[in-house]
Formats: sequence, C-alpha cells, structure tokens
Amino acid sequence: MIELRETMSTNTLFAMRRANGDWFAFDDLGSFRVPVFRSRGEAMVARSRETGMECFRPVALDVAAFTDLTTTDEGRACFSLIADPLMKLSRGRPLDREQLGHLMRNGG
Repeated sequence: MIELRETMSTNTLFAMRRANGDWFAFDDLGSFRVPVFRSRGEAMVARSRETGMECFRPVALDVAAFTDLTTTDEGRACFSLIADPLMKLSRGRPLDREQLGHLMRNGG
C-alpha cells in the first residue's frame, strides 16, 4: 500500500481534470495514460497544444486526487510524466502507481 502525507509538499504535480470530475488520459497503444505535469503552467502549455484537453484544467495531485486516480479501472491507472509540454504527450516518461507515489513524496 502506498502512503502519502496528508499535506502538500513542494513536489506538487498536476493532472488535467474536467469540472465533472473526469481525468484527461490519452490512448497509449491500447491503454489509457494520464499525463502528469510539474507545474500548472506546463499543464496549460500542453493544453494549448492538445485539442482534446480544451475542457480540462490543471488540478494539483494531492492525496485525494491520487487515491481517485489510482483506484479507477481496478487500480491499474497508468501515468506519464511530461518533461516538455511542447512535445507530444506520448513522449512522456511512463509511470506506474508506485512510481507516481514516489515522485509525489520525494520529487524524484
């Protein structure tokens, strides 16, 4: 089980969410991958380049968001750390649930 601190750290990450609660994910060879960004600004740059994100806004990944994302689809959510928001989303670094939790806790 992954434990995250209840407080936000300086390692805040962002994902894109719609007002109705849906998370943005892209198709990565048959599985869906949620892009994760290191800042709200990077998320907005990627949003401006990806028409499918137009209804989504950056949301900080806190404990509640992490739990929501990692308990969908029977806990098999996939993620992608987007290092350069000007590149295609599919070029991000793939992350699994444990790697995302580690990144949120430790920033690296």
